[in-house]
Amino acid sequence: MAMGGGSGKGPSNNINVTPLIDVVLVLLIIFMVVTPMLQRGKDVKLPVATNIDEEKKDTDPLIVSVTVDKKVFIESDAADEEHFADQLKKALGDQNKKILLKGDERLTYGDVRRIMNKMRSAGAKNVSIGVEEKKK
Repeated sequence: MAMGGGSGKGPSNNINVTPLIDVVLVLLIIFMVVTPMLQRGKDVKLPVATNIDEEKKDTDPLIVSVTVDKKVFIESDAADEEHFADQLKKALGDQNKKILLKGDERLTYGDVRRIMNKMRSAGAKNVSIGVEEKKK
């Protein structure tokens, strides 16, 4: 029984790219899913600073964001400003966790200060303000 499969000169020199395309598409899907998770808190435009302290990576901070429309978020959960101190106490638990306050640059100083006062009334002691480093 003879099989007709070409000219009979040996194996084909064509490269099969189907497995490569499968791997690339899987990697693309993974990056599309993971990328939004890299940024914690709400997306705010941070003020630019020239002198910043070096970030210490000893603990994972709790992110508090204040958007341009003055809405407050603890991580990505909306917080009612009236009950913000209670919600922050619950998020902090019993530990003295570091807090990173991300306030939009279009907010006034008074708006951010009001949230900082509520943090202090909730018992927060280690609060840092998030800024963007000025590009040289």
